[in-house]
Amino acid sequence: MDFFDGYDGIQGSYLGFEGVVRNLGASPPSSSSSMLLLNSETGELAMNPRQKVGDADKALIALRNHSDAERRRRERINAHLATLRTLTPGTAKMDKAGLLGEVINRVKLLRETAAEATNGTVVPTDVDEVTVEEEEDPNDAASTSIRASLCCDFKHELLSDLREAVEALPHNDVRAEISTLGTRMLSVFVISGLKGQVQPLVDSIRQAFRSVLDKFYASEEFSSRNSSSKRRRVSSLFASSSS
Repeated sequence: MDFFDGYDGIQGSYLGFEGVVRNLGASPPSSSSSMLLLNSETGELAMNPRQKVGDADKALIALRNHSDAERRRRERINAHLATLRTLTPGTAKMDKAGLLGEVINRVKLLRETAAEATNGTVVPTDVDEVTVEEEEDPNDAASTSIRASLCCDFKHELLSDLREAVEALPHNDVRAEISTLGTRMLSVFVISGLKGQVQPLVDSIRQAFRSVLDKFYASEEFSSRNSSSKRRRVSSLFASSSS
């Protein structure tokens, strides 16, 4: 009787285990169960070897992508360094640190040279204006200089008008400097060697330059007729007095 009871217990356990296995086979594997397999020899659950291979493949692909990206980065850096060597004489045998240091020194030198070359250079602006300034004469402390400038669009007729206006003024010494940028022009006149009261001369120069600018606007309005007149701003700056 005990034997049959024991047999029935074994049979029931077997049938129960068989049902569990059948149910696992019938139901769709989940993400967690697909990672486990039943070992038929030991009867234990083990990791799915396919899942392990998949993770290894992903890691290998990520490592390969990182390696390729790093290789391309080094190639770009080496290409830039090669370009710097061709632009900087005497750096063919320098290491990277020495090359970069030499390039930095060359750039600093170029900046200093450019600053010296453009020191005191006048550049036209986008504003039409007349500026008159009274300043000390650098050649004679007892004398006074007048710096007058006219900024506007470049026209050949303006040069003739400016020359006539300056020649009509009483003066001792005149230095002229004209610079252009695109369609803009800046004319600077420095009248030096003046003694005594210079305010009348300042007023005369301002009036003469304004007349030249007004004549320019009149010619532009006549040539374009129906077009709107250009916006302008005429200003006069004085170091000693203002009008």
